[in-house]
Order: sequence, then C-alpha cells, then structure tokens
Amino acid sequence: MTIWPGTATQGGLGPGTGGFELQPGESKNLAVGSNWQGRIWGRTNCTVNGESCACQTGDCFAKLDCQFSSAVPATLVEFNLAGGVNGMQTFYDISLVDGYNLPVGIEHIPSENTSFVPPNLTNSACVATAGWLYDVAQPATYSSNETFPIPLEKNETNDMLSKWCPWRNLAFPPQKPSDGIYPYPDDNIQRPSFSPCKSACATTGSDSDCCIGKYHDPTLCKPSIYSKNVKAVCPDAYSFAFDDRSSTFIVPKGGGWRIVWCPAGRSTDILNQLAAQMYELASGGKLSELSMRRLGNVSFVNSRKQSINEESAGKRVYYPLVLLLAATGLVLVMT
Repeated sequence: MTIWPGTATQGGLGPGTGGFELQPGESKNLAVGSNWQGRIWGRTNCTVNGESCACQTGDCFAKLDCQFSSAVPATLVEFNLAGGVNGMQTFYDISLVDGYNLPVGIEHIPSENTSFVPPNLTNSACVATAGWLYDVAQPATYSSNETFPIPLEKNETNDMLSKWCPWRNLAFPPQKPSDGIYPYPDDNIQRPSFSPCKSACATTGSDSDCCIGKYHDPTLCKPSIYSKNVKAVCPDAYSFAFDDRSSTFIVPKGGGWRIVWCPAGRSTDILNQLAAQMYELASGGKLSELSMRRLGNVSFVNSRKQSINEESAGKRVYYPLVLLLAATGLVLVMT
C-alpha cells in the first residue's frame, strides 16, 4: 500500500521536507546535517488534496508537509545527531512508545570510517504485523547477510502477531455482533490484517502508563502489558518512556541510513543477544578481532539468546546509554 512518510526536526539541519508520498517499491533520498535531531514515521490511509493530507494513522494536523510530530499510533524511527561522546557517536532507535502502525527496518550505509562495523550490530527491524513474518527457517531479514547473521526473535508466529496488541489498545477494534452474542474473550473476534495499536499511555492517559507526575522516575514507572508485548514481538524496539537502555543503538558517527517500511522477515534481537559486542562498540568505538570472529560465526550468534538468559538469570542485559545520533544521508524505501 502507499504510505506518506512524515519527518519532524527537533534540532539541527533537517531534510527540507516534512512529508511526501511513497508508493510500493519507491525510494527517496533525503540529506540532513550531522547535527540533526528528529524522527521519521509512516502515515497510512491518507486522503490528499493539494497540501492537505488527512491520515488514519500518523496524521500531523492533516498537513502533507508535517510541521509537528505525528498523532498516535505511529511506529517511529528516531535519531539524535547532536552530542554524545565528543560528538563522535551515532544513536538511533525504533520506538513504539507512541504506538505501532507499520513494520519498519533500519539499515546502516557505512562510510569509510564505519565500514568495520558489521550489519548484525546496526540493522534493526520491528515486524509486528501478521503476514509479513518469515518462518524461523527462512533467511534472516531484508538486511541480513551470510557473513554476519543478524540475531532474530524466534518465538512469534503470524497468528501470534495478529493478537499481540491488547484489545483495549486497538486503534480500530472490530465491531462485535449487533445481537450482543459474541465469543469471550474479545481476542477470539477476528481482527483485520491492518490493526494499529495504541500505546498504554495513549489508551489510559494515566500517570503510571505515561510515566509523568510522581511516576516520572524509572524506579516507579514500570512496563505495562502493552510494553511487555512489544518486547516480545519487537525486542529491539523502545516500548515505554524508561526503556531506553534496552532499545538504543550506539555506533560510531558516520555513514547514512536506509529506512524500509513493511520489510519481510522477522524482528531483530540484537541489543539483547549481542549485548557484549554492543557494549564494546559503544564504549570504545571499535571491535576486537575476537569479537569480529564471533560476529561472523552463525553458531555463536544463534547460541547467544540461551547463554545470555543463563548468565543474566532471566534479566535483560543492558549497555550504557549516551544518547546521540549522526548521519548525513537518509534513504527511505517502501517495499
């Protein structure tokens, strides 16, 4: 289907456009300054009339050229290109904090100084829509390769993806039979294939779900059922306000980025399964020969989930957060 990407600049030199149309198979090149901070998302089911663009999801005040961020729900790709350790790091994430509407993937386009960073430390994806999921036995995701296999989420099925969003979080829940006779629980009712999901904050508006007021504290604001479900279907995605330590990618500054909507494949599980290598790259800006050998060893990569779970006694492994992102080129693709 056609989508209408939107962009919002929060700081630095932006791409010069706030939105445009992107049809299946099309791509668009955007250039941003190395000091850019902002976000990109896909809008769906839009009615366009000149500069007016009213969308079912991801809408930005019915404008084609967005001046502000999106309405919920929308899957976000976020960059912060200013700051970091001596300004020499890049930080980015896929965020479902504002809900979910479309599968999306991020692929790093290396520059000379970042060519040593393998794709299984950079190329993340969130595939949480039924019908787009590859079987576990199929090749990784759209951005993987045989030399450096990308660790993936391996438990979900297309049937599970059709039901991960809690019923009350559905942006457009299917109507129940008019005679009042319907199966219980609600999840037994057939959901549409396109089923956007609102975040817990957007659904309830409560301080505890929005991490505001007295809950603006990582020790008090805890993940909701929605957030836990997000982590099951998209382990590398940002799921709620204080989920940054398990959701932010940190790589050396340089190169460009390809953002792909509706990629076929599976969600990545890089930040958990390759936490030690991500820590090494984030803290020192380089990788040892041992790490490079391990990252190219499919047996090592595939074994990490079990060993990490054993090492962490059921807890996720985190690496330090120093939020920043830098890129000079963005390539947006609709598959």
